[in-house]
Amino acid sequence: MTYRIALRFDDGVTRIVPCAPGETVADAAYRARVNIPLDCRDGACGTCKSHCEGGSYVLGDHIEDALSAEEAAAGGVLTCQMRPSSDCVVRIAASAQACRIQAGSLSARIDWIARDCASTVAFSLKAEQPLAFLPGQYVRITVPGSSESRAYSFSSPPDRSELSFLIRDVPGGLMSGYMRERAVPGDTVALSGPYGSFYLRPVERPVLMLAGGTGLAPFLSMLHWLADHPPAFPVRLAYGVNRAIDLVETATLDQLRCRLPDFDYFTVVVDAAGAGAGVRQGYVTDHLDAADLHDGAVDVYVCGPPPMVEGVRRWIASTGVNPGGFHAEKFVAAVEPAA
Repeated sequence: MTYRIALRFDDGVTRIVPCAPGETVADAAYRARVNIPLDCRDGACGTCKSHCEGGSYVLGDHIEDALSAEEAAAGGVLTCQMRPSSDCVVRIAASAQACRIQAGSLSARIDWIARDCASTVAFSLKAEQPLAFLPGQYVRITVPGSSESRAYSFSSPPDRSELSFLIRDVPGGLMSGYMRERAVPGDTVALSGPYGSFYLRPVERPVLMLAGGTGLAPFLSMLHWLADHPPAFPVRLAYGVNRAIDLVETATLDQLRCRLPDFDYFTVVVDAAGAGAGVRQGYVTDHLDAADLHDGAVDVYVCGPPPMVEGVRRWIASTGVNPGGFHAEKFVAAVEPAA
């Protein structure tokens, strides 16, 4: 068995390296040509001190000056002594550039484009080989015909060559203008990454996902991955949009509800005019209560516009419940005029 170790650097770059049983993370990284800062390799200097954000491992011999008992109890590790016993995510206290690696780059072809929603464009790229990333992360895609790039979260699961995205159609936007008006299947685009600290952690308690608009994309990636790796805890998604015509991928969510045990979702529309009977109106927090926070035994994930993320923070504070995990990503659309 080989474990997958996701090394997440301070500048947002992520690298996933294979690690053999009994091998240290430092040795696995070095074998993959990732130079984690090291010095003694004996657990004595603390140069390779990092933080494990998920997964199980055995931490070998080290001295207190290199890693204190309090740091170790909080997830601190020395990569020269850390031997994983599962897939792990390790945050490295250095930039990718300092470790002599660059953000990964690749090219891919547009496979299909869906323009049937007035406010959203969905598209899929076909890469030459599967791409490793953490469910919820993003890449930067260069707009063909320009030097500009835009950041988009995957809506597809990792380790596949089919890469799907869901983007907001911004009036005058460079990428959305290209995708809406000029892109055709077969076009080639350049990508770099993956990046981002918004990703699915190991599911060790109930999960509450709150999506606003195209903030649904990273949750689709997470849910697809969970459908292939069913957790032992319930997963709930609240998906809010401004208008009913902005709702997308509900058929996909219905399929995921069938594939993923103990998963359910609901949609909310701010302006319910013309939405039909039975549609929930308002904001996602209007349709949640303290019970959804499981007395704090819950991991909350939020992705959407800044006002939504801050509104969720205020709602959680008003309940008096402190969730075991809170992970948020705000997105702001680029508004540069199209070339």
